[in-house]
Amino acid sequence: MAAEPEGAEGAEGAEDRKPRSDEARSAFTTPSGTSPGVPPEDAPTSEFALPAGTESAAAEREGSSFATPSTYRAANSPHAQTPGQGLPLGRIKDSPWQDRMRTMLRMPVDIRPVAEPAQKPSEAGPPVGRVLDLTLRIGELLLAGGEGAEDVEAAMFAVSRSYGLDRCEPTVTFTMLSITHQPSLVDDPVSASRTVRRRGTDYTRLAAVYQLVDDISAPEIDISLEEAYRRLAEIRRNRHPYPTWVLTAAAGLLAGAASTLVGGGVFVFFAAVLGAVLGDRLAWFCAGRGLPEFYQFVMAAMPPAAIGVAIKLAEIDVRSSAVITGGLFALLPGRALVAAVQDGLTGYYITASARLLEVMYLFIGIIIGVLAVLYVGLQMGAAPNPDDVLQIPSRPLLQIAASMVLVFTFAILLQQERSTVWIVTLNGGVAWVTFGALRAAELPPVPSTAIAAGLVGLFGQLFSRYRYASALPYVTAAIGPLLPGSATYYGLLSIAENRLDAGLASLINAAAIALAIAIGVNLGSETSRLFMRMPGATSAAKRRAAKRTRGF
Repeated sequence: MAAEPEGAEGAEGAEDRKPRSDEARSAFTTPSGTSPGVPPEDAPTSEFALPAGTESAAAEREGSSFATPSTYRAANSPHAQTPGQGLPLGRIKDSPWQDRMRTMLRMPVDIRPVAEPAQKPSEAGPPVGRVLDLTLRIGELLLAGGEGAEDVEAAMFAVSRSYGLDRCEPTVTFTMLSITHQPSLVDDPVSASRTVRRRGTDYTRLAAVYQLVDDISAPEIDISLEEAYRRLAEIRRNRHPYPTWVLTAAAGLLAGAASTLVGGGVFVFFAAVLGAVLGDRLAWFCAGRGLPEFYQFVMAAMPPAAIGVAIKLAEIDVRSSAVITGGLFALLPGRALVAAVQDGLTGYYITASARLLEVMYLFIGIIIGVLAVLYVGLQMGAAPNPDDVLQIPSRPLLQIAASMVLVFTFAILLQQERSTVWIVTLNGGVAWVTFGALRAAELPPVPSTAIAAGLVGLFGQLFSRYRYASALPYVTAAIGPLLPGSATYYGLLSIAENRLDAGLASLINAAAIALAIAIGVNLGSETSRLFMRMPGATSAAKRRAAKRTRGF
């Protein structure tokens, strides 16, 4: 009779020695021997800590998730998951929220410091769904306003962290924003997404959103979810600071100032103003009929080119090429190009590719509009002199004044706050003086443009840090005088005259200048951060870089 229990015991032992299934070894399965009760407040809360009630490592069976290998020696093992400079401190709150959140985003997830929530959550816990929705709506306004992907992610991370959701991962692409909240290793993640369907340039709205994020992130300011939603609704409802007729007049003055910058006189100034105003009104008409932005650029490029061709046909002794060049300055998509290159340099390659494709389509639209008019003009006998396009007379004082008028009107077209218009105008004037001095020293155009754009990015970043705001209002308009309008027009004119080699070479030169502007602006911004103390680092030399594709 005793044999029976012995056999049963042997059968049970054999069952225990059988290899366990994958489900039994899952990282989310409660280990054998743990107590199901709630751990005390002073117990370890890390998901990598040994749960209370588990057996010691010596008593655990081989293959347990918590058992150390038999060959393990603690004295000879390196520190696991520890960077060279050591683990960061528990909190980082001695810098503006942009720097704090950018630093945390550039850290691996497993070594991010535990950030203390700025807004005190309720006892029942933060309302996850509403916090994620508010975060996505704020990110949508920033991305639609032209902000870079890294800065949008930093703002989204700041909002979610401030309302108690530390385990959030925001993701930004050109048209899609998503965010995922992971409560713990054993709870189901919560994800939400939002699509950006409309884009508009309104830097006043962008500044208001930045102010809202700054207030939410500040520990000394208590903003409830209801208050944040109310302020966000007000930002959406606010009208643009400038009426339509002011924007049209600004577009005309921008083209007139650009024509003066490249050698035009008084007559050319007013002709460029007229061409830009007609082009702007024609683009507004196409937009009101629902035509895509590509066709709006095609139509907007035609009136300045038509007026330039008409001046040449009338044999008026003025620089007709300056009229067309001035119209091109008002259309070149410098803002989108800077954002595209910034996203590429910070590791957001999908968003950068989409933005570069957008720039390419808009540029092709400008080319088609100008080439169509130039071809008709050549058939009618209007033979412009290509050498006049690149031979720009030196008029330093007049050109400095024209560059500042160009930046001033560009800032109005971007719907900037009145308090920032004068700052960016001064920044653009400094950039043009730097460019002119370098060109007078016979430095080639591309490095001269890059250095001047670097100063724009440097001063823009310093201004934005002083005001705790976005750098775009202090940078975008200031690069206006540096845009390659003359090289673009010379390339188009050469192509229209069937000189493809010279035309393509000039367009490539224009593209190189445009890339120099974008890279210079980004380099200036990064240079300003090199000499500023970053959170979690004892010196600027230990500042974390952007996303990398290699292991260094």
